[in-house]
Amino acid sequence: LLCNRTSKLIAQGLNGFSWPIVLVLLILFYFYSHYLFASETAHVSAMYAALLGVAVASGAPPLFSALMLGFFGNLLASTTHYSSGPAPILYAAGYVTQKRWWTMNIVLGIVYFIIWIGLGSLWMKLIGMM
Repeated sequence: LLCNRTSKLIAQGLNGFSWPIVLVLLILFYFYSHYLFASETAHVSAMYAALLGVAVASGAPPLFSALMLGFFGNLLASTTHYSSGPAPILYAAGYVTQKRWWTMNIVLGIVYFIIWIGLGSLWMKLIGMM
């Protein structure tokens, strides 16, 4: 029920945009909203289905949308020092400060978007997935 309400609220905010823009905005939101979650499992459980529903409702190809959100569901494991199982252990070792970790991920996020959305979209188009 909550997922359905969330999907409707997000869909209303993105109404009128073409599906590629909607999908990119959803992926940006999905990736960077992980800073608000204490675990990757909680984040994916709370947001994946809702955002996939919005993407498909906007006209995005379902398989492509599911895969892109899935890829970024994995990539967001690097966002924070508490984002995935190994992250707290790596952080606690003291080699990287919290500020450095978060700063590095903002930069890495840009790299991820170029590779996965840019090149990944071209590749999926080339092999006929969209």
